[in-house]
Parts: sequence; C-alpha cells; structure tokens
Amino acid sequence: MQLALNQLAAHLAKGLRSLYVLHGDEPLQQQEAADAIRAAARAVGYTERSSYTVAGAHFDWSAVLAAGGSLSLFADRQILEIRIPSGKPGKDGSAALLQLAESAQGNDSTLTLVSLPRLDKATRGSAWFAALDAGGVSLQIDPVERGALPGWIAQRLAAQGQRVAAGEEGQRTLQFFADRVEGNLLAAHQEIQKLALLYPQGELGFGQVEQAVLNVARYDVFKLSESVLSGQLARTMRMLDGLQAEGEAEVLVHWALAEDIRNIKRVKDAMAAGKPLPMALRENRIWGPKERLFERLLPHVSDATAAQLLQSAHTVDGIVKGLPSEGWPRDSWQALRQLAMQLAQAGR
Repeated sequence: MQLALNQLAAHLAKGLRSLYVLHGDEPLQQQEAADAIRAAARAVGYTERSSYTVAGAHFDWSAVLAAGGSLSLFADRQILEIRIPSGKPGKDGSAALLQLAESAQGNDSTLTLVSLPRLDKATRGSAWFAALDAGGVSLQIDPVERGALPGWIAQRLAAQGQRVAAGEEGQRTLQFFADRVEGNLLAAHQEIQKLALLYPQGELGFGQVEQAVLNVARYDVFKLSESVLSGQLARTMRMLDGLQAEGEAEVLVHWALAEDIRNIKRVKDAMAAGKPLPMALRENRIWGPKERLFERLLPHVSDATAAQLLQSAHTVDGIVKGLPSEGWPRDSWQALRQLAMQLAQAGR
C-alpha cells in the first residue's frame, strides 16, 4: 500500500499497520516520518525497540529475523527497525525481507520499519520490495522542489505560530528565505526553528528574516540543468556561484550543460528526419521533469541556435581544460556562466 507523506498523520490517527517502508533521499522528512510512526507505536504499547543497520556483504540477517520473532520479558510489543543505506540488501537480505514481509501479516506484536534511500526503477520492481510494498505501507519521500519551498517554509512557520506579511511583501520574504536554504532542507528546518527563538509569535518582517537566516543553500549540477533549461537566469547564476564556492569540479558542470546541449541537437535532428517529438525524446532517454522542460524549450530553439550552442559547448570544453579561445573568458567559471546564459536564453 503506497501512501503520500502528507497522508501519514491521518493514516496513523486511524491505526497502525505492522510494516512500514520509507524510501527517498530527503533525510529530514524521512526522519520526521519515522519519528511519527514511532510516537504512534509507543502510544499503543510498543515499548521495546531494536535497530539494525545493514552494512557490508556479510551482514548477519539471522539476528534481524531472530529479533523479529522474539520479545523480552518486559515488553508485549516491539519496534524492529532496519536501515539499508545502500538500498541493496543482497541475496540473503532479499530472502530475509521476503520472510519479514510474510511474517508481518496479522502480527500486532512487532512493528517493522524499513528505511531505504531513493530507489531506482529496477529495485522498486524487485521481489523483496514488491513484498514489502504489498504487505505494509510504503512512503516515497522526495525532496521539496524549489517551486514548492516557499510554501513549505510558510507551513513550518505557521506550525510555530509565525507568518510573513500578506501580499507581495510576504512572497518576497518567502522567496528570499527559499534562496538562502535551497537544497538543504535540514538546515532550512534549523533556520525556521531559529526564528522561533529570536522572535515572538506573529508576523515576521523581511528585515527580520534577512538578518536572521544564514545562506546555507546547497546546489548540485542536476538541479543546475533544470534551472538552465527552464530559463531561470538569476537562479542559474546563483547556483553557479554556489557550486564554485563549494569546490565543484568545472568539468562536471560543463558535462551537465554540454549533455543538455547535445540532447537538444540530437532531438532537433531526429525531428528534422520526421520523428515526432515524444519518440525523439524517448530515444534519447529524456523523461521526467526534463521531458517537460525539453517540450517547452525545443519549439523556440532554431537549428542554427542548436548548432551554435554545440559549438559554444565545444569551445568551453577547451577552456575548462586550459585552452583559451578568442572572444571567451579565460577563466573556466566565467566561461561556464556564459555558456549557461546562452542555453538559458535560447528558449526565451
């Protein structure tokens, strides 16, 4: 049974299941979901807790199975937690998880909680994950995307009795806050808690937020790609500044930009050969959020623009590797900014 994260509280209020699976790459929300499940379990008598972290190829799964089938003299109910940081339980682990999923049916003495990272499509289709999903409740916990971050911040502020001003001023405050904490939800949570310590309940002004909230944003090249393709110029420059400050390798940033440019050229060529856009995107393995971005961008990119972008990517490849080019900055990061700007403006 699959459940959305925002449905968890209502689900727990109706009663507990004996098996929960949390999977995703957002540690704050996964921890909060696990805490909510533990709290609900303690409230109905699950007083004992054992925890296992699966590490290495020789992990002893027999200890986990034994723990799931035994109770101490002092507890009628227990919580059994299994963390698999790699998301790969191995052959023995797969068999053990199948057994745990089967034994969880109708078992109200042991609540099993399995924590996993973000899973690829093949892992989600494995027999052991299918058994866990069918035998209990699974929650996929995804990161809060940049567009949803201001609303997430406002919701968290409301939970501690604070709010921003109504209208444009409040939106400006939330956007500023989101820019400072993007890509770092745990730090965002801490900054929100800090505001509760610094200021009383009620309305927060822009100046108060500006003075209190640190710049703790963290960026990665994959989010940079989405920002560039969606034409968000200011955010793109901010992300490049952040990546440079964090010591990201220029070659990796160039690869992300160049791969998008190569895909634009490939899809344009396929469409020129008579293939429909959806087929061209699938053949080039472009799907998910990027598929929607390409669908928006491609109609505005001419063949000449695609060829020019490809030539620019080739030029910047040389600059990153120490080969200067006339008409381009000698500094690698400045050249990457110029390339990103060209790509971001191509679809505008």
